Amino acid sequence: MAPDASPATPFEDLDSFLALPRVAGLAVAPDGSRVVTTVTELNDKRTEFVTALWELDPVGNGPARRITHGAKGESSPAFTADGDLLFLAARPGGDDDSPPASLWLLARAGGEAVEVAALPGGVTGVVPARAGALTVIATSLLPSATGIEEDRRLRDVRKQGKISAVLHAGYPVRHWDHDLGPDQTHLFSVDGLRDLTPDPGGALRDAHLDVSPDGTFVVTTWQVPAPGAAVRSTLVRIDVATGQRTTIVDDPDADLGSPAISPDGTAVAYTRESFSTPTHAPRITLWLARFGAPPVELTGDWDRWPTSVTWAPDGASLIVTADQNGRGPVFVVDPVSAQVRTLVDDDYTYSDVRVGAGGVVFALRSSYLTPPHPVRIDAAGVVTALPCVPLPEVPGTLTELTAVAEDGVSVRSWLALPRGQDPAPLLLWIHGGPLASWNAWHWRWNPWLMVAHGYAVLLPDPALSTGYGQDFIQRGWGAWGFAPYTDLMAATDAACALPRIGETRTAAMGGSFGGYMANWIAGHTDRFAAIVTHASLWALDQFGATTDGGYWWAREMTPEMTAANSPHRFIADIATPMLVIHGDKDYRVPIGEALRLWYELLSASALPAAADGSTAHRFLYFPSENHWVLNPAHAKIWYQVVTAFLACHVLGQDTEVPETLG
Repeated sequence: MAPDASPATPFEDLDSFLALPRVAGLAVAPDGSRVVTTVTELNDKRTEFVTALWELDPVGNGPARRITHGAKGESSPAFTADGDLLFLAARPGGDDDSPPASLWLLARAGGEAVEVAALPGGVTGVVPARAGALTVIATSLLPSATGIEEDRRLRDVRKQGKISAVLHAGYPVRHWDHDLGPDQTHLFSVDGLRDLTPDPGGALRDAHLDVSPDGTFVVTTWQVPAPGAAVRSTLVRIDVATGQRTTIVDDPDADLGSPAISPDGTAVAYTRESFSTPTHAPRITLWLARFGAPPVELTGDWDRWPTSVTWAPDGASLIVTADQNGRGPVFVVDPVSAQVRTLVDDDYTYSDVRVGAGGVVFALRSSYLTPPHPVRIDAAGVVTALPCVPLPEVPGTLTELTAVAEDGVSVRSWLALPRGQDPAPLLLWIHGGPLASWNAWHWRWNPWLMVAHGYAVLLPDPALSTGYGQDFIQRGWGAWGFAPYTDLMAATDAACALPRIGETRTAAMGGSFGGYMANWIAGHTDRFAAIVTHASLWALDQFGATTDGGYWWAREMTPEMTAANSPHRFIADIATPMLVIHGDKDYRVPIGEALRLWYELLSASALPAAADGSTAHRFLYFPSENHWVLNPAHAKIWYQVVTAFLACHVLGQDTEVPETLG
């Protein structure tokens, strides 16, 4: 491309790609007359992403319009019963340039947004009643605080004294990218800022909750301690008038989540994830608890895992999403007969499902051809896209590929191909999870950026992937290095048999569990010219005790499992150049995994560092990033380094690292 030529699509230029607007989240007024989403864009300095609220035409005729313009952005839109719009925003002012988020209201009648609730611990969530006046917010208080003002004083003492110490008496102590404690999540009613959950301990960490339509009670997940330094999630009902808390479902063999209260307030639907064992994978099913009666399982005979649940306004059905064959359809579940039928099943994955008056469903949908965008679904399943932001053209074509694994099971993949007919180098890209699948658009790990460089990108769903039934997950349970590995190799073989693939030029890449598989592949085959491993698991015995939720992994990772499946045991067999990438704030896969992998690559692999210290391996380290790479400049560097590393080892091209790396 000539220096002054414009890229054919935004994916040929990283700056153009990062500038694309990104749609996420959805809020629908109870009467269905208003729909709001969030749109994230780069700020003027291109140093961070900022989110604003946009209102959509619920019929799909008129254009979307931006309705907030805060310098720090807005998030978490939610409608009150009257159609007013609540949202969270941090608005700097006075002596505080970095205040926590507070609750704001934009009246249906119009005018400027007004601040509704500001607390020293910030507001982290908002759930209004669909018909009543109650709005519940999540905030945090220090354990010794007797109220909001005392909490403010204690926070000032810690801030002025530069105190960051936390005294723990339980587990966990970290989550994702931040330390837990000493403050604890509480639920407050906005009216009067009344604490509905005094002395919660850690019970409301990452809570899922719903407010009854009339606003008289709340159902929320409630974490309780379990043996082996574990926690498990129960469901409790909180009476708003009295604050009385009652456990309504307590299952010692499962985690309970996603409570959805029925429109008449007599029942709650929820998901149940069974605890795994070393020999049995977890299973997620949909349950219904009518208050005063034992809970019943609704989807025990349905071989899919529900990913979200919401009620139709008349209470006659539940709207559910689930992974299925590399997609995410919308289903309808009868709460009486438990019959499951399909509402929408196409080439998209649906999320953020919201139901308005009359049963009209609104959602976001995406695929590997199209980023998330809002749609309206009528009762017959007819989908209408709602005008929002422009959707980019991708630089290639997408097809499906099916391979047959060693045990005769079909393994399907998406295959993204560059335009033209010439054979393309193949990049095997392995998804994370491991309980996940390639079924929705990814802004962080986007295959089209690699297609724009001429690669064919293979996105397979090996054993452990969701959307293919419980038996497909079970094939890889406790055996990560076996069926998942052979499935990936079968998918690669099937792709290499295609005339569009240059089978002598291949590379493998993955993040998180995908990084684990990349490490395993490196020690078990030399068929790939280069391997990129991001935020990867390397030594399973080390990982299990240092990750932020060790009890979850311990259910599967016995000493026997880690000994049989840990990639570090095969370091001496790694002869492929590897690019190791990790963020220091990654608590899900701690930095120790990358540090050990890097040292052992240089000291003990079949491709070690030379006597002068030179090596074909590379380590891209982000001191301020977590499991993901969120800073726009870092995301750009990530792709620049990856494409340069692959170009060197797969294409034989001399490339330079970004000048920003010095």
